[in-house]
Amino acid sequence: MNQVSSASTARNLALQATLLMIGAQLIFAVVNFSYDILTNPWNPILSDQKMASSSAVFWQYLIGTLFAVPLILRIGLDKLRTRHPVLHEVRALLSAVGAQVFAFGFASGVPFWQMLGLLMTGPFFVIAGSVLLLGERLTAQRIAASVAAFAGALLIIGVGTESFNWATVLPVLAAASWAATTVISKYLSREEEPESLTLYLLLLISLNHALIGIVLGILVALLPSGMMPAGLSTGFTLSFPGGTAALLLVFLGLVTAASQYALWAAYKRADATYLQPFDDLKLPLNVLLAWVVLTQVPSPWFWPGAVLIVGASLYIFNQESRKLRTAGALA
Repeated sequence: MNQVSSASTARNLALQATLLMIGAQLIFAVVNFSYDILTNPWNPILSDQKMASSSAVFWQYLIGTLFAVPLILRIGLDKLRTRHPVLHEVRALLSAVGAQVFAFGFASGVPFWQMLGLLMTGPFFVIAGSVLLLGERLTAQRIAASVAAFAGALLIIGVGTESFNWATVLPVLAAASWAATTVISKYLSREEEPESLTLYLLLLISLNHALIGIVLGILVALLPSGMMPAGLSTGFTLSFPGGTAALLLVFLGLVTAASQYALWAAYKRADATYLQPFDDLKLPLNVLLAWVVLTQVPSPWFWPGAVLIVGASLYIFNQESRKLRTAGALA
């Protein structure tokens, strides 16, 4: 009887975690679309209220942190005890860099579908970092999946076609930054609880966005005119927008906090290996949103590239899950 009850509880938790993860992906689609509205000069929505990408991301995360105060209090400040304060700061800085680069991609006019397709290369940077920095074993399956994902990324970027320009590399750089954040998280999780990782990121992320903004402001002041990319040439400003842009920015902060709640609750209910495939939902959800609202039709090369990246993700997930099941059975 207890076994039946335990199995039923496990299924219910898995279902709750699945719904929370899907909800998080829907939120991320809204976040990405909001970036495009606020920063992309080619997006016709709010055409007279565009913001510098660095300022938009700073306010997004500051407002998001304020909305996340109940989660911070629920976790408890006692979870701040750590032997790795420097690693927590480096992790928060890399996460902030990833967000800044990602938003700058939208501000540079990279098509929505291309931004999200290339962001899917992230798991393969995680594999590389885990092998190089954490000493994990490089298997033939991981090599094959990484090569397939790289080929998919080249198709989506459009190397050798008119759609390629250097701005299309920005989402790949964002994926690499966020992957480095994940690798550091994997290292820290050997000693620290998930609550500590969540708490440090929530508390440090806005400070690091402000730091990046200050550095950008100094570079704009010191470098000759024309040296900085057009989207960054205005530097960083703390001025808060007015009108509809202000409402959208507050909404963006709110849904950012909501995504943290959803992810935290999902990972409390199920293992990361079970939830990882649902992360791939961000690709079709975002592409569909851009297609319907902005009429951005993906390049014909997007679809085979996306199939390669998502297929490689599912393949490596299946291989890793099989290893875990085998190890569990032997134990």
